[in-house]
Amino acid sequence: MMKNTLLGFTILFGMNGFSQSDTNKVSEIFSTVHIINGHSAETLKKRQWRYVIAHRFGDIAGPAGGVQTAFGFDNASDIRFGFDMGITDNIMVGAGRLKGANNPYRSILEGYVKYRFLSQTKDNSMPVSAALVGTAYATYMPTSSDPLSVASFPKFIHRFNYATQLSITRKFHPRLSVALMPTYVHRNLVNENDQNGLFSLGGAANIKLTKSLGLVAEYFYNVNTSEARSDYNNSLSFGLEWITNGHNFTLNFTNARGFGELQYIALNQADWLEGQFRFGFTITRTFKY
Repeated sequence: MMKNTLLGFTILFGMNGFSQSDTNKVSEIFSTVHIINGHSAETLKKRQWRYVIAHRFGDIAGPAGGVQTAFGFDNASDIRFGFDMGITDNIMVGAGRLKGANNPYRSILEGYVKYRFLSQTKDNSMPVSAALVGTAYATYMPTSSDPLSVASFPKFIHRFNYATQLSITRKFHPRLSVALMPTYVHRNLVNENDQNGLFSLGGAANIKLTKSLGLVAEYFYNVNTSEARSDYNNSLSFGLEWITNGHNFTLNFTNARGFGELQYIALNQADWLEGQFRFGFTITRTFKY
């Protein structure tokens, strides 16, 4: 019943989104399909695809940072390579490979589908854009010999984890855009007393300095209800976005060691106040086919 209701809701608003005139739509509320960690409501257009390279270094300060690690540049906490493709102007798919931030997963494969079912309009008849993202993660790392570890993978299905994110965005001013990103993460195997399902509420803002430069801030507040999650922290990130012809560069500082909701929401134990934040970058190149 709930699935049918959600499907009907999506189709209803999706028809609204598809019927809007392109000339009436507000374009580029955010400059790319990702903000820093979370998704924007943007999608690639039909017959577009892009290549993504993203890198995060080690802790800048704290016990694992400082001068001895060149403020984290000696280490790579996570690396992501990926491809995204526009199926229609409102539906896109993406796939990637993540190094993994070793807490506890490595060698992670990622695949997602994004459907934009609302588009903000200039006449304000539709005040926001919205997209629904479904993501699956799978690890092919070796099985841990520790039977108490979640990486012991008693069953093959335990190698899989999932996330659903709703991205709602609005451009309030040509220089100011905001996003709200309620997110649900489900893990098939967790430690004792931990919870399989986690909910997080994300928020982000983009302030345009010039046509090609912008400042970005992003925060995810995790709703944790178990004592087992007292050591996990919310993700806080700041970035500088630089847009060129066909390329998008995002330079960021974040306490999230890993990419993807599985890591920056469910498994983030880094703390800004302890110097456990790092420099990272994302480079994308968009093509038409």
